[in-house]
Amino acid sequence: MKTIVYIDGFNFYYGACRKFGIRWVNPYAVCNLLLPGHEIHRVRYFSALIKPDPADPDKTTREHTYLRALRTLPLIDIHLGVFLQSVKKMPLFPLEQPPVMVDVLKTEEKGSDVNLAVALMMDAFENTMDCAVVVSNDSDLLESIKIVRRRFQKIVGLINPQKRVSYALEPQVDFYKQIRRGVLEASLFSNPLSGSQGQFHKPPAW
Repeated sequence: MKTIVYIDGFNFYYGACRKFGIRWVNPYAVCNLLLPGHEIHRVRYFSALIKPDPADPDKTTREHTYLRALRTLPLIDIHLGVFLQSVKKMPLFPLEQPPVMVDVLKTEEKGSDVNLAVALMMDAFENTMDCAVVVSNDSDLLESIKIVRRRFQKIVGLINPQKRVSYALEPQVDFYKQIRRGVLEASLFSNPLSGSQGQFHKPPAW
């Protein structure tokens, strides 16, 4: 089956890579291991550029290096949303009367789920695939998955990066696979890699 894979980058990273402590993962290799018999036509990777973090000054450098690694893969398209950072007043726990309010740095990734849903439906509308595989466990994608299956009669699979598959998504897909440690360990990028700007290495912390 001609297949397009849609990866929610933050869901993939926090649900699987960081959980198992395995970074520098080649998502195209993960898809090939989990989807034997599929002709992977394209992989769409949805993420956002994170903001600098004084507590972890190398964080943005690691992300840029990983995106650079993704760009060495010819079948991967990177779609970037927006990463928002703001200071909110929140009550200190344990709660007191009156509550003690403190400043909390709040970070939010915006746009990836919407961008993924739109791309999923547009690819189905343009009939560019027979099967769509979503790498996420975000129930916000439920309606777009239902439309692609029912309106466009496409096969939709789910690759779950988290511990349990969403109760909302499971009955609405044709199949689902689980990302396990062994798959990530078998799907690492080479180190070093060569890109359009020369050779580079994975982040030392990884």
